[in-house]
Amino acid sequence: MTSYKSRAVWKGEHWGHLYCSNGTDMPFSAPAALHGHPNVMTPEDAFVGALNMCVQMMFLWAAERFKVNLVSYECEAEGFVRESIDQTSAFERVILRPRIVVRGSDARRVEQALKSAQKYSLVAQSIRSEVRVEPEIAIQKG
Repeated sequence: MTSYKSRAVWKGEHWGHLYCSNGTDMPFSAPAALHGHPNVMTPEDAFVGALNMCVQMMFLWAAERFKVNLVSYECEAEGFVRESIDQTSAFERVILRPRIVVRGSDARRVEQALKSAQKYSLVAQSIRSEVRVEPEIAIQKG
């Protein structure tokens, strides 16, 4: 069984530092609106970013598999948080808005690759939030 490790260390106030098993390390904080610091990674940004990165990596795999001639891929992700009466919160949904440019492929094949990317994304399959994909696909002539 594959495992991934990280270590979070409190650095005072609302600062933390994350150390990942792949060698990456970075400071983090709560969002500025929640008494954290601006311009630094937050758990909420990391959550939305993890989904966005994982779906992108799986789309690249699927595009190769479906023989999609990819020219460019860029995706904006937006997570929507639901606040509950008991003051808990959860991501209700995350919308991925990929802008994909391909050459000599049809939109149906690109959409199949996107569906496979979501199906095989470890992160997408591991969260209970609704994940929507709203693509913008441009086809360039061969």
